[in-house]
Amino acid sequence: MCFRALTFMRRPEVVEDDTMSLISLSSLGITLGAPLFANLNLDIRKGDRLGLVAANGQGKSTLLRCLAGSAQPTEGALRYARNTRVTLMSQEVDDALLPLTAREVVLSALAPESREWEEWRADIGLDEFQIPPELSRRPFGTLSGGWQRMVLLARAMASEPDVLLMDEPTNHLDLARIGQLERWMKALAPSLAVVVASHDRAFLDAVTHRTLFLRRDASPEFTLSYSAARMSLAERDAATARRHESDLRQAALLRRQAAKLHNIGVNSGSDLLTVKTKQLRERASRIETAARPAHREASAGRIRLAESATEAKVLLALEDVLVSTPDGRALFATGRKWISPGDRIALLGANGTGKSRLLGLVARATRGETCEDLRCNPSIVPGICDQSLSHLSPGETPWRAIGRRFSLGDDRLRSLLAGAGFSVERQDRNVAALSGGQKARLAMLILRLEQPNFFLLDEPTNHLDIEGQEALEAEIMAGEAGCLFVSHDRRFVETVANRFWWIDRNRLVEVDGPHAFFQAATGVT
Repeated sequence: MCFRALTFMRRPEVVEDDTMSLISLSSLGITLGAPLFANLNLDIRKGDRLGLVAANGQGKSTLLRCLAGSAQPTEGALRYARNTRVTLMSQEVDDALLPLTAREVVLSALAPESREWEEWRADIGLDEFQIPPELSRRPFGTLSGGWQRMVLLARAMASEPDVLLMDEPTNHLDLARIGQLERWMKALAPSLAVVVASHDRAFLDAVTHRTLFLRRDASPEFTLSYSAARMSLAERDAATARRHESDLRQAALLRRQAAKLHNIGVNSGSDLLTVKTKQLRERASRIETAARPAHREASAGRIRLAESATEAKVLLALEDVLVSTPDGRALFATGRKWISPGDRIALLGANGTGKSRLLGLVARATRGETCEDLRCNPSIVPGICDQSLSHLSPGETPWRAIGRRFSLGDDRLRSLLAGAGFSVERQDRNVAALSGGQKARLAMLILRLEQPNFFLLDEPTNHLDIEGQEALEAEIMAGEAGCLFVSHDRRFVETVANRFWWIDRNRLVEVDGPHAFFQAATGVT
């Protein structure tokens, strides 16, 4: 059986000159029910490190599939340099790969006729991404999400691509593996072109030097990494907004002038004034038609949280709580710690050090369970969201998920869901059928309606697009609610947190900032 669907070489339109771009897009557009994007012009050249940024559902994955040849554009054209090999590392795992061993998954990237004498490529790829031999012999479907990503990356590179397309490559990766991936990308051959679609802002800053903001009508591109490109984009959008407002003021002035001339023309019977009135109105219409409003990123739903007021000076107090594994093995002790209103605390630590165990203890205490050495203020109103979104039932609909928790009329309930980006049809679809981003927005809507004064969040930005992440950051920072959270999103941690707890050598210590931990975890300075 052959699984080479993600690597392509033969193309209907091929550029003969190898000195030209590897891939050229001309007026490319894709419509899937509704337009995703149009008039996209782009050159992908040797050595490019291009970041692809867009809101969820706006066409990033579709564009990557189009570049890889597994999807066709609705309009426009793609041209490829001769013998260009394009490989897509998809964020979705092919079910056909699940029963194969990890080594067989990597081998599946090789042509069947050459696989027997090129098996060494698989072994080199597995070793390059530090995949232990015992894991390489296990069924791919039994590996963790992080190890699966590493195996898929080894598989992608086994095909020796000229253009590597990566769709959300940091999904399921902890900070150590993200650091490993960053170091690997920086050491790639200069001739290899890489296109990365990601919502991880720190990762984009580390590995890209071009940024394309994929938009429905006009997709701006900057020869800058993400953060610098975002600043340039904001300036560009602000200028567009000013031009739009100026154009509309000019059109309004012309219409007022036309109205005055019309009245004078009616009273005087002047045909000349009637013609002049018509000309002014037509000119105003042309200006209004040409005017474009400032861009509003089509994030799939605004995230807004609310909070309950509290007079408490301390929401939560930890009196040297001992955090242990389920079988009783001690992980760390907290020492004496407290959380007050307005404290936004990032809990830092390597995988397996007990972050989720501490969050679990705090969650049970806020729900009223007795927990030795952990005290909650009676006024605390918790808002809890874990990374698996376990409080969402796969068999219920978003309408039911909200309706059974809160006393809301049907009109109000459906209006809230619509504001969170759920169409009427999606409101009545089971949670199990929703995308990861849709589930995350539903979880955030529930948090908002609970009106907590203390947020307990485990990987809250999982599946949120950049617009959603920034909206969540703004909402958490706007109020005086307390917050204890765990996140592998470095930019989210740096933006939101004003206190930092680090699980270091079996103790929970407070540190001034996250940077020493990030450096230790990723190995990237």
